[in-house]
Amino acid sequence: MKLIIAIIKPFKLDDVREALSDIGISGVTVTEVKGFGRQKGHTELYRGAEYVVDFLPKVKLEVAVGDDVLDRAVEAIIKAANTGKIGDGKIFITSLEQVIRIRTGETGEQAI
Repeated sequence: MKLIIAIIKPFKLDDVREALSDIGISGVTVTEVKGFGRQKGHTELYRGAEYVVDFLPKVKLEVAVGDDVLDRAVEAIIKAANTGKIGDGKIFITSLEQVIRIRTGETGEQAI
């Protein structure tokens, strides 16, 4: 089992959720986050004063998947989140030792 953590642009959330749903993945945790990488923020004008916005709004998705659907899930996220511009985001993949569904006590991939 793997945990996919994807940081994407907020306006791409619905596209990514739909792409994951199309391949049978329905469980996604979404968090609104702020950050920067190579994009390094930008300047904005507010009431005539210019200021720097260092941390840009992003969305963090966390998806637990079985090893058999990992590649399809990653491809779906890449395809749906890609704009071709700087700041499209990153995907991190880590191993999951155990998953437990609290309601039923199911463990492992049955709990996903």
